[in-house]
Amino acid sequence: MKKFIKIFKNKEVVNRIFFTIMILFVFRIGCSITVPGIDASGLTDELNGNNLLSLMNLLGGGALQNFSVFALGVSPYITSQIIIQLLSMDVLPALTELNRQGQYGRKKIEMATRYLTLMLAAVQAYGIIQTALGVDWIAFTLEENFLSYAYIVTVMVAGAMLVMWLGDQITSKGIGNGISVIIFAGIVCSLPSQMYQAFSTWVVANFGHGSYETTKGVFEFILYVASYILVIAFVVFLELSRRKIPVQHATRTGNNEKLAKASFLPIKINSAGVIPVIFASSILMAPSVIASFISSESVNAEWLNIFNYTTLYNTNGVGVPWGLMIYITLIFAFTFFYANLQINPARLAEQFQKNGSYIPGIRPGVETEKYVRKVLNRITFVGACALSFIAALPPILTMSIPDFQANGSLALGGTGLIIVVGVALELNNQIEGLIAGKSYDEVIGGM
Repeated sequence: MKKFIKIFKNKEVVNRIFFTIMILFVFRIGCSITVPGIDASGLTDELNGNNLLSLMNLLGGGALQNFSVFALGVSPYITSQIIIQLLSMDVLPALTELNRQGQYGRKKIEMATRYLTLMLAAVQAYGIIQTALGVDWIAFTLEENFLSYAYIVTVMVAGAMLVMWLGDQITSKGIGNGISVIIFAGIVCSLPSQMYQAFSTWVVANFGHGSYETTKGVFEFILYVASYILVIAFVVFLELSRRKIPVQHATRTGNNEKLAKASFLPIKINSAGVIPVIFASSILMAPSVIASFISSESVNAEWLNIFNYTTLYNTNGVGVPWGLMIYITLIFAFTFFYANLQINPARLAEQFQKNGSYIPGIRPGVETEKYVRKVLNRITFVGACALSFIAALPPILTMSIPDFQANGSLALGGTGLIIVVGVALELNNQIEGLIAGKSYDEVIGGM
């Protein structure tokens, strides 16, 4: 309660929160405006089935559900950021050099990200249109020709660029990272509907069928809510867990004597965040998008079902979850890949040696690099297992439990929960920082 009082007493924090809410209000209005020339009545039920397009709906803040002008959401921008970030890490020399040029380099990289966003948005828009038309999720109300495609793709690309701009406004003038907050808002908006559907499935549907069925339904609903809370607690624990490596810093005093200062190098269990899940899902969606460019009929090909992680693929008369197995394998691979890019033990050991820092009991240089890499890989293995479990929980529940098969949106866990917890913790930290900063200014002003 004291924290809320401090928030409302801080004018800057209140203004930032109000600005963020107004931007999100504009975004939600755009999410309700269907792209002109499209009938999306068949898309809503399909997205509730927890298929691969559900991730795009998630990253779009729920905008794809109505095939709105913001249907692409922030997905092209996120993908562009990840690609540019990966290429900037000693992969493409030109981008690596820009990354080291401070503010000027960051502006150039941001401009390259926006151009890449524009191109990816156009490709993604056309791919979604072709895929959705091929399986009758949407229908054209305009004449189906080149001009109609160009018009609809242009509207969707413009919507994606506007969403990117709204996210930038939240980052600079609001609370939190704008892109993350937009995704966060879309997921949170769906939670009341999810709980209502769960209540209807287990309580309302069993009401009037006898005391045993009613009691059973109430118990199942309570168990569902308790399980949801436990999964959230597990994700919070995962996000806050860190392995602290002790580090000594050698500094010189005025008498030219060396003085060692102790600190820690914190390594998060899930240092890659939700990026491996996004990348893995994008790769699984790629065959369908590529097939849509080849021909509209090819999106119905049976072999594409092998990349759907929410269904069993018929192999010699036996249903095998090949899509889920590929999905988990990709998450593991990208978790290790991105964690090593984020921490970069070789560069870290080099910086330690230049700054006169060292890990107690470990020799500087190659030995430090090997030690950090060993610790990082061990921690990352635990994080990859936890991340795979959370991401795979919805498709596992959907494939194995009848109630979740009927309504896949009820499934626990998933990418959305990781994003919600991560953004909530980030918002809390930023608000606390703003409050602390204001309190410091007030103290200085009163002196």
